[in-house]
Amino acid sequence: MKGTDIIKTRRYESPCGVLVLGSIGDKLCLCDWLVEKHRSHVDKRLIRMLHATFEDGTSEVIEMAACQLDEYFAGKRKHFDVPLLFVGTVFQKTVWNELLTIPYGETRSYGEMAQRMGMPTAVRAVANANGANAISVFVPCHRVIGSDHSLTGYGGGLETKRMLIELEGVLL
Repeated sequence: MKGTDIIKTRRYESPCGVLVLGSIGDKLCLCDWLVEKHRSHVDKRLIRMLHATFEDGTSEVIEMAACQLDEYFAGKRKHFDVPLLFVGTVFQKTVWNELLTIPYGETRSYGEMAQRMGMPTAVRAVANANGANAISVFVPCHRVIGSDHSLTGYGGGLETKRMLIELEGVLL
């Protein structure tokens, strides 16, 4: 189809489950759990907003992402430097940028995020935007927990969220 870009995708086997990595151009736009219950919503949003289609394959940025994930899961990497492309609304992008400020080994609640963003009453909206994050692990939505320190929803499942938090040394 003329004028349509290609999102290259490949699977990545992590110790927590299978991730789908995707790039368009020289940026990572997708790192999502294969079992994610919202997978089709994420894919449809990427297709619609990027005017793109998916194609199995790889790219330099996908290989960089896979290498950095290997290091992360081996406990050798605490920060990522893969170029990212956020695909969403202005509000979603604001939330996803806020997620990037949560340091490795720390957690925040949705309420704390809303407060830090200057929108203390937007807790549910922050939670919904968090759930729409298409770039898991790199954009650490797993570091967001309930205000009572409980594990709350996560696209890869709560056991995956627990594994990621524990990998980072957080005690719940």
